[in-house]
Amino acid sequence: MQVPPDMIRLLVLAIVLGLLTWLFQRRLVRAVGLPGLWAKTATAILILLAAMAVVGMSSGDLFDPTWARPMGFMGLTWFAMIFYLLLGLGLIGLVCLGARVVRRVQGRPTPPPEPSRRHFLRGATAGLVLGSTATVGYGLVAAARPRVSHTTIRLARLPAGFNGIRVALITDLHIGPARGRDFTQKVVDLVLEQKPDLVVYGGDLTDGTVDYVGPDLRPLAHVKAPLGTFGVSGNHEYYADGAEAWMTYWETLGIRPLRNERVALRRDGDEIDLAGIFDATAPAPHEPDLARAVAGRDSNRFLLLAAHQPSQVEDARTHGVDLQLSGHTHGGQVWPFDYAVRLDQPMVDGLAEFGSTQVFASRGAGAWGPPVRVGAPPEVAILELVQKR
Repeated sequence: MQVPPDMIRLLVLAIVLGLLTWLFQRRLVRAVGLPGLWAKTATAILILLAAMAVVGMSSGDLFDPTWARPMGFMGLTWFAMIFYLLLGLGLIGLVCLGARVVRRVQGRPTPPPEPSRRHFLRGATAGLVLGSTATVGYGLVAAARPRVSHTTIRLARLPAGFNGIRVALITDLHIGPARGRDFTQKVVDLVLEQKPDLVVYGGDLTDGTVDYVGPDLRPLAHVKAPLGTFGVSGNHEYYADGAEAWMTYWETLGIRPLRNERVALRRDGDEIDLAGIFDATAPAPHEPDLARAVAGRDSNRFLLLAAHQPSQVEDARTHGVDLQLSGHTHGGQVWPFDYAVRLDQPMVDGLAEFGSTQVFASRGAGAWGPPVRVGAPPEVAILELVQKR
C-alpha cells in the first residue's frame, strides 16, 4: 500500500520535533537539575508544544483551520521559540568550548567543579528561556499589526499619464494555519484607506486548500482599483491544491491572475504594459516564461512586472522590465534569518536597482510558519510611481 506524501511529510515532521523535544528535555530540564514536579511539568509542556506544532504545520490542508487554528497558532509559535533556543544553546556551547580552550592554554585542564558548572548552566539557561520568550512575544505583537509603508519610485520611461499613480502591493498573507478571515479584513481595511490606482497581489496569499482556507480570503473581493486588481502565484500556492485551483478561486474575488501574460493599462491617454509570471519554482506546466508574456509588445513602452521572487530579476533585466514587484523574502521575518535569505535572493526588502531594472520587494503582510516577526515588520506597500526628471 502506497503511503500518501502528506502522511510521509507529517511523519518526518513528527520525528524531527520528537528529536528536538528530546534535546530540549535533556538540555533545558535535566542538565540544569530541575526538581521532580518542575521537571515533569516542563517535559509535559515540551511534548504538548511539539504535538501542537505538528497540527500547526498541517492545518489548512490536512486539518480544518476552523478547529485546528488555535492549536496551530500555539504550535507554530513554538517553532519561533525553537529557532531562538537553538541559537542560544549554540552560543552557550561556544562559550563553554571557549572556556575549555582557555583552561588548556593556561595549563588548567581540570574542569570546574560540578556545582559551579551547574550554577552557570542554570543561569545561562534561565536567561536563554526568558530572552527567547520575550523576543517571540514581541514578534507576535509585531506580526499582528501590519502597517502601510509608502515608497516613491522614480522611473525614467514612465509616461506622463501615469505620473503619480499609486500601486498597492499585497503579498505573502499566508492565510490558513495561524491567520484567518479577521487578518485578511485587517489588510483589506488598510488598502481601502489608501485608495490605490492599481492593486497587485504578489503571491503566497494562503497556506492550505481552497475548501479549507478559501473563505478566509473573501474580504479581498471588496478591494477595487481604477486600473484593476491583478495577481501572480507564489511558491506556496503549489503546496496544497495547486496554483491553478487558487488562481481560479481568485477570479471569483475579482482578482485577475496573470499566467505568463501581460495586459495594457491605459490612463490619461497613455499606455503601459503590466506583465505577470509564475513563481520561479513553479512545476510544469507553470514554469515562468517572461518571453511568452512580453512577446509582440512595443519595446518602447514602459513595462511593469509582477514576479513573486526578487531573484526573477535576472530574467526581467533581459526583457526590458522597468520595475519588478516582488515579495517572498518577508524581509527575513525573524532576525537573524535575513542573513540566510541573502544567500538565496539578491535583496531582502525595499527598493534596489539591477542595471536599468528596479525591483521593489515587499516584506509582506503576513508570516509563514510562526506568526512572529522580529526586525522585519509586516507591511502593505503603497508605491508612488513618478517620472524621473
